Amino acid sequence: MTIFEAIRTDHDTQRNLLNKLVETSGDTAKRTAIYNKVKKQLKVHADAEERHFYKPLISNDMMQDHARHGIAEHHEIDELLEQLDNTSMDQAAWLKIAKNLQEKVTHHLDDEEHSFFQLAGKVFTANQKNTLAKAYQDYMQTHL
Repeated sequence: MTIFEAIRTDHDTQRNLLNKLVETSGDTAKRTAIYNKVKKQLKVHADAEERHFYKPLISNDMMQDHARHGIAEHHEIDELLEQLDNTSMDQAAWLKIAKNLQEKVTHHLDDEEHSFFQLAGKVFTANQKNTLAKAYQDYMQTHL
C-alpha cells in the first residue's frame, strides 16, 4: 500500500462520518458519538498527514506551497471544530457549522486526491511511498 492509498482510505472514513453527522439533529447521544468520532479522526489524520506526507514534501520547491496550503486548511478545520465545541448541539447554528466543516473537509480531501497526490507522486520514490504509508498507518493506529 502506498501513502496515497492509506490516506485515501481515511478520507473515505471522514466523508462517511461527516455525511452521518449532518444527518443528526439536536443534542442527542447519536450526534455526540458521531461528532466525537469525526473530531478524533480529523485531528489524528491531520497530525499523521502533516508528519508523514506534508513534512517530507515541504523541502521540495515544487511542493512547498501545496504543503503549506494543506497545513493551513488543517488549521481552518481545527477552527471549525473549535466553533462546534463552543456551540450548543441543540442550536440551529451547530448544524450550520457542521455543514461548513463538511464542505471544508470535502474540499480539502478533493484537493489532495485530485491534484496534490499527482504532484507528490512525482516527488516520492516507490520506496518512499510504501515507507511513508507504513509510518502513517502506524501513527493512525496508535493514536485513534
